[in-house]
Amino acid sequence: MSRLVIVGAGGHGKVCADVATLMGNWDEIVFVDQKYPEINSCGAWPVIAASLEDLKNSGDPGSSFFVAIGDNHIRDKVHAALTELGYEPVTLMHPNAVVANDTQIGIGTVVCAGAVVNIGAKIGDCCIINTGATVDHDCLVGNAVHISPGANLAGEVTVGDYSWLGTGVSTKQVLSIGSNVVIGVGAAVVHDCVEPGKYAGVPAKRFE
Repeated sequence: MSRLVIVGAGGHGKVCADVATLMGNWDEIVFVDQKYPEINSCGAWPVIAASLEDLKNSGDPGSSFFVAIGDNHIRDKVHAALTELGYEPVTLMHPNAVVANDTQIGIGTVVCAGAVVNIGAKIGDCCIINTGATVDHDCLVGNAVHISPGANLAGEVTVGDYSWLGTGVSTKQVLSIGSNVVIGVGAAVVHDCVEPGKYAGVPAKRFE
């Protein structure tokens, strides 16, 4: 029997479990979360252990896993650690996402309902392309990036590792967003934002 273990029993975890259920690739979907046994369910799915390490110590043969943790750095770190333990990472894509054939989607990434990833785009590992987000042609998105619900990247935009684009962010085409950059909700990015830090406004400007 094939089993998918999702790490992180929060709201994002429920979204990822729903995507995995709709994909139909696994017979069983369960969670691990450090709050176990205080919590024993996440939506319709059971929480069965505090960590995948605990499962391995109890004799688990090695399930597939997906890390559903919102923090970009922690998500990437946990993903790497569990891969080292011998578990198999997976990628999740909602059946109602639109992903062009000539794209690259990294391992450990989720593409949520209504998202669009257009031709020539490259998405790194451990990314979140959230509900209704769009990544247009030839964009390059680094590792452990979160593109929030309704955010829109125009064509040929580059986003560095660990960056976070808030809900409703929009960008001009052919520009660069650096690594460890946070773009606030509803911001309009019309110039490069390459220095690490927080940006907000219309047009987006660095404030921290």
